[in-house]
Amino acid sequence: MTTPTQQLSDVGVSIWLDDLSRARLTSGSLAKLIEEKNVVGVTTNPSIFQAAITSGSDYDAAIAALAAQGAGLEETIFEITTTDVADACDLFAPIAAATDGVDGRVSIEVDPRLAWDTEGTIAEAKQLFKKVDKDNVLIKIPATLEGLKAITAVLGEGISVNVTLIFSLERYRAVINAFQSGLELARDNGHDLSKIHSVASFFVSRVDTEIDKRLDAIGTPAAKALKGKAGVANARLAYQVYEKQFSTERWAALAASGARAQRPLWASTGVKDPSLPDTLYVTELAADGVVNTMPEKTLDATFDHGVVTGDTLTGTYTEANTVLTALEHLGVSYNNVVALLESEGLEKFVASWKELLADVEGALAAARRAS
Repeated sequence: MTTPTQQLSDVGVSIWLDDLSRARLTSGSLAKLIEEKNVVGVTTNPSIFQAAITSGSDYDAAIAALAAQGAGLEETIFEITTTDVADACDLFAPIAAATDGVDGRVSIEVDPRLAWDTEGTIAEAKQLFKKVDKDNVLIKIPATLEGLKAITAVLGEGISVNVTLIFSLERYRAVINAFQSGLELARDNGHDLSKIHSVASFFVSRVDTEIDKRLDAIGTPAAKALKGKAGVANARLAYQVYEKQFSTERWAALAASGARAQRPLWASTGVKDPSLPDTLYVTELAADGVVNTMPEKTLDATFDHGVVTGDTLTGTYTEANTVLTALEHLGVSYNNVVALLESEGLEKFVASWKELLADVEGALAAARRAS
């Protein structure tokens, strides 16, 4: 019998792990997940790096060495994070080669404090890409209004991009437009479009967390009946947007020049509500050509007892629209929810980054005193 993760892969879903640390690389645990649980990529974010670097002693030697070299705070964090990502890229290089660069991808995000700074984002994206220096790296850029212009510019340089923190269908359409504009720019700049890859990270569980809180406050039977349905419905309608936006004449012209579609990536797929199935955002969002980036707990649950029934996205749009319409009728504002989630998501990443800065600053100071 094949495992559920193998069945998911057979449907065409790329399983990426939403985590990275030096310990995962040196212990062989990441390699084991590749071998046993069909993991074909990794995503990181500021919160993941903050947790990895500040828990335990895995980075003490590297920080001490950088302190001895006179490295500053920002330089130290840049060196540590890009080293982990470059090493992970090496681990995934065989998968990247076997899939012509579609999978075997490792993502690293620009400093979250630059989320509202177009030019700063462009500059740091180029710097990260140059430093990691691996063909299978993806540079993560948040889908803020300022980020959209950066996405186009960075893709236009021939750099592969993971667009992150997408919550709304309207913003997702803008992301796809920015992506296609970036490829048009890259083509004009003489880049080989077949070498440029991109995913659009559409967040799922946080939508349910916020909307279900509002449904609980309403408290009616109709409200309670909608709990746990908004996240999947929103993602399914995003897949409908993907199908439409990549079947236009504009896209056909790019595809004829060798361009590859920007794949939808389901992010924030760990289920927060214990009353919901712990594989909900995996088994209900399966289709050929999508990515699901999972925290290890969700990956383990899927491997252990996920029930994979094939394509659960195509043709689900009428039902999904019904869910969002019912929410609006109850007074749950979709536009308010997605705007709040983007703001909170950025605030969380900035807070994690500031914690990381403070912790590494302390470690550098201690290393200098010890020397």
